[in-house]
Amino acid sequence: MSEITKKEEEHLSSKDYENLLDQYQFDAKEIAPGKIIKGKIIKVTSTHVLIDIGFKSEGIIPMEDFNNILDKSEIQPGDHIEAIVERSDLKEGYLVLSHKRAIAFKALINLEKAYNYQTWITGKIIEKIKNGYTVNVGINAFLPDSHADVRTVKEPEKLIGNEYKFKVIKFERQSENAVLSRKHFLQDEREKRRVRVFSQLSQGQKIEGQVKSLTNFGAFIDVGGVEGLLHISDMSWGKIHHPSEILKVGEKAEVVVLNFNEKEEKISLGYKQLTPNPWENVGEKYKIGQTIKGKVVNLADFGAFVELEKGVEGLIHVSDLTWTRKVVHPKKILTPGEEVTVSILNINPSAKRISLGLKQMMPHPLELLRQKYSPGARVKGIITSITDFGAFMEVEKGVEGLIHISNISWKKIKHPSEKLKANEEVEAIILNIDVEKQKLSLGIKQLEGDIWEDFFNRQKIGDLVKTKIVRLTDFGVFVEITPGIEGIVFLSELDEQKIEKPEETFSLGEERIAKIIKLNPREKKISLSFRQALLELQKLEYQKYIANQDSKLTLGDVFKDHFEQIRSSNKMKKKEVKVKVKIKVKVKEKEVKVKVKAKKKVKKKIEEKIKVKVKVKVKAKKKEEKR
Repeated sequence: MSEITKKEEEHLSSKDYENLLDQYQFDAKEIAPGKIIKGKIIKVTSTHVLIDIGFKSEGIIPMEDFNNILDKSEIQPGDHIEAIVERSDLKEGYLVLSHKRAIAFKALINLEKAYNYQTWITGKIIEKIKNGYTVNVGINAFLPDSHADVRTVKEPEKLIGNEYKFKVIKFERQSENAVLSRKHFLQDEREKRRVRVFSQLSQGQKIEGQVKSLTNFGAFIDVGGVEGLLHISDMSWGKIHHPSEILKVGEKAEVVVLNFNEKEEKISLGYKQLTPNPWENVGEKYKIGQTIKGKVVNLADFGAFVELEKGVEGLIHVSDLTWTRKVVHPKKILTPGEEVTVSILNINPSAKRISLGLKQMMPHPLELLRQKYSPGARVKGIITSITDFGAFMEVEKGVEGLIHISNISWKKIKHPSEKLKANEEVEAIILNIDVEKQKLSLGIKQLEGDIWEDFFNRQKIGDLVKTKIVRLTDFGVFVEITPGIEGIVFLSELDEQKIEKPEETFSLGEERIAKIIKLNPREKKISLSFRQALLELQKLEYQKYIANQDSKLTLGDVFKDHFEQIRSSNKMKKKEVKVKVKIKVKVKEKEVKVKVKAKKKVKKKIEEKIKVKVKVKVKAKKKEEKR
């Protein structure tokens, strides 16, 4: 209170004096040094601030008392302020006050209370120091880096100058040393919010939240102080590439609580569940074989996704993009956003899958080819690829046929690359067009004509042919008669003697004369005989021998000739007596008896020579009769 003027003093009564005296005596007790008092700023100078403390004398606070605490421009007359009484200036009649000490004194009280009762205090982070920050809470306190936030602070400068709430984790009154933790305060507040939020949650509940952040897999939504995850798969019934297509950071969004776990502090949210599931009536709305228009929304290596309606997409697999056998990437045929007409191939509502076809909207190239060509027609094309079983040839754009290895050459080959090369232009004959099985069969060897047909026209059973052994088996040997034509000689037809292991008697590449004993043009099979060919050759040799002799030569002449030769080469004794010799010769299990007269000593020689000649002659005669 300012001093009372003389004019005012004249109007004071005795009672007023008494009241003033009592007030003075009372205030004098309350403003003893060390006491905190409240006052109102009445004047601000460059050196001090004058305070009305409701006493006979004003109080003054030196201006330097406000350094590093408040902006001096904010100290205005009329503002209320707290200060502590330091001393009285009797010479000037003022009380010397300290605002700085009052704040520090009050801060120590608040720090002690917050530390003892685990409450919080407010402070301003004023600077970054080693391993932490300096926080002004009335006095300077220390905030460690690890307690600045619940997460690691990546930009410390953004904290400086801001006021926050802190927990006191260490305090010593005597040394005025305090350590603060903003992290503990945030964790406590988060726990309170968690308890409050989870106590009010229920599955299927619709709540409003704020989008806090977006990631590739979803969005985090703040639902009352606790963040829940809205997964990208629960944002739309259709496919989206990123959550930013639907939500933005900071905006409010209504979501559905799908699931929550208070113990793990997890909340699963849904956005698409706010609208009906379009797949529920897909089975009624779409039918297999139906033609429908859609929009290409995504391309992948395995196919293209087509949106039939909002939230309902079907897949065109790469195999259903084009009729060509060669796999083509979807991006070479379709573009995102393009409208296409497709055919529904399959529907599986429970699995949310619809198979679509693009090539089915066009005539099959083989059907068009069949209208243009018939089996037997000659076509030219490029060899696109070669495999172990044959070569693929492009007859027309998008139409490929297979030249099987068996149809490349009449001569057996081990691999198609022996005759054909990739990107080579060749001519072939169309063997078969099967639209249903999507197969086109081609042949190259047929250009030369059918060597089998030619062979069966030229050869007949009983012909002798020159062969080369190409394969040995347990049941016989395979022989090549001419290039591309093979036959078989079974074990029983290899030799007069029984042969069980052909490899012990015959070798690959060996050439032999064989006799054709069976022909099967339909199955293109030929059976031959080495054994019968040998007998046939013996017969031919004999016939050749006979042809060179007198045409009237008989069997008796042959015997007579041999007997004379024996007589001349052996001088027989006169005492030797001629005897009748009976010789039995077996020809095909039949005995042929021959009677001749000769001396006993030459009997054995006669038998040996006659047997040979008779056997050959009789065998030849029997075969002629058989024919």
